[in-house]
Amino acid sequence: MYISGPITEAPRPIRRSFYIPRARWDHRAGTQRWSLALMGALAGSASGLANTTPRDIDDWCPAYLENPPHLRRAFWVGMMSALAKHESTYRPDAVGGGGRWFGLLQISPPTARHYGCLARDGDALKDPVANLGCAARIMATTVRRDNAIAIRDGRWRGVAADWGPMTDAAKIAEMSAWTRRQSYCVPLSSHRPVARPADLEARIASMEG
Repeated sequence: MYISGPITEAPRPIRRSFYIPRARWDHRAGTQRWSLALMGALAGSASGLANTTPRDIDDWCPAYLENPPHLRRAFWVGMMSALAKHESTYRPDAVGGGGRWFGLLQISPPTARHYGCLARDGDALKDPVANLGCAARIMATTVRRDNAIAIRDGRWRGVAADWGPMTDAAKIAEMSAWTRRQSYCVPLSSHRPVARPADLEARIASMEG
């Protein structure tokens, strides 16, 4: 068969780049997939989380206010990875509370069902991607509701309303110190060179003279 007309080159596929933020579980094999999936959830079903500015965000991520959306999502990935250290020591198959809590962030099936998570039983919550997606969904509700990550004003608010380590002062300090050190939480002003005082050159010249 012959086809008349100009021959055109097939369009080339668009190369996509994916930003993978630094997370506390990076030392474990295969965890980049967790971070990527969580970034996707934070851009999709849990997108409200990155659009929220909690009252205590400066304690956790001083650059958050000036960050674009993907770096805001990066903070939540980092924070959840820091929380996973205390909840499950990064073990997707962890079961605690006498068989009540499951997976990376130790979510109970009744809680998962209450928030409409896709993972609704213990076995499903052992899937790390499903567990993290469920956690993001829960936090998108509670953080927006309370405008907080871990604040106590009569009761614990935000993430601390559902996750025990977020009610422990020492653990809060340890987790927030880690997130503040990450590049996505360091304000741009901290990376800029400090301007010299206007009279510095004259002072140097006088010392040399």
